[in-house]
This record gives sequence, C-alpha cells and structure tokens, in this order.
Amino acid sequence: MKVLLVNGSPNKEGCTFTALTEVAVALQKNGIETEIFHIGIKPVHGCIACGRCEILERCALEGDVCNDLRKLFIAADGIVIGSPVYYAGPNGALCALLDRIFFSSSHKFGNKPAAAVVSCRRGGSTAAFDRLNKYFTISQMPVISSQYWNMVHGMSPEEVRKDLEGMQIMRTLGNNMAWVLKSIQDGKQPAPEREPWTMTNFIR
Repeated sequence: MKVLLVNGSPNKEGCTFTALTEVAVALQKNGIETEIFHIGIKPVHGCIACGRCEILERCALEGDVCNDLRKLFIAADGIVIGSPVYYAGPNGALCALLDRIFFSSSHKFGNKPAAAVVSCRRGGSTAAFDRLNKYFTISQMPVISSQYWNMVHGMSPEEVRKDLEGMQIMRTLGNNMAWVLKSIQDGKQPAPEREPWTMTNFIR
C-alpha cells in the first residue's frame, strides 16, 4: 500500500513539507509506503472549462505537472494534500492543479482515503483546510481525521517542529490513515455500490 503526499507549497522543504514528513514517518512505521510530490514553482494552468477531459480522460492542457500528478493520484491507495495558507486559502497553484485533476478524474478516486494538511503563521488555517476537504467530499473519498484539525503553525521548519501539538496531530493523522487503509485491505466489507449520478441544475 502506498500514500501519496502532495506538497502544495512553492518551498520544497519548508513548513508544509515538515508537516507532511511527520505524517509520512507515522505511515512508514505502520508499513505503508509513501511518496512526497512537490508541485514546484513553474507556471500552472487554471481550468478553462473546455470539457475535453471527458473524452481524453486527462486534462487537455499540457506543459505543467497536472497529468503527471493525476497519474500518481490514481495509482495511490491514499492521498494527503498539504498547503501553506495564503489569504485564508490554499496556494492558488495547488488549487488550479486540483481543480483540473478532480474535474477530469474524480470518478476514479471513490473510496480512496484522503486528508488535508495546512501550515500557517497564525490564522486562516480552518478556511484553507475546509477548501481542500471539499475536493474529497464531492468525490466520495473517506476523509481521515486526527485529534484536532490538521494544521501546524510556524514561520520556518524549526518553528513548526516546536509546535508540539501540531506535530502530534500529524503523527495521529498518519496512524489513522494507516488503520483505515489496512481495514480496507482486509476486505471484510465491500465498497458501497454507486448509483448513477443524477445531475440537476436549480429548477422550479
């Protein structure tokens, strides 16, 4: 079993990475393989609502990491998405990627456990956390919890490591993710059958 951890920060080994690493260590102690993917700092396209992904089964836009990351999402058994907090929201480049990945492929993510992690200096963490969780809840993905909201505080990796409660939250998250993955692997209960999607607009 493998969990993909997405570092949605422009800083490859900053505060978000520090939090994700703590989650990864807990997963590894439970025998779960991990990979941390950094989205990088190169330009990222936003979704242009072309609808071609329904035919291509991938995003039609090329030239950034979207389709590579999409493949990793599909292959992983569990997903953890981490982001710094900017203006009480996740990194815009990360959200642009997630919009395209989930719009093109969310039907492939059902019943795949997922969690969000946010890193902030002081405030805005719960709003950013909420935004990321919405990708999971609209895609029938079980959301993995911890002992508190999945957030750490600090302006540097050193300060984040001093956030003892935050780091404990990350370890608990990793342990809970491992437990859910192993429970799914046991296969004692089959996944629920999906109804065909009944899509409606607002109607009178």
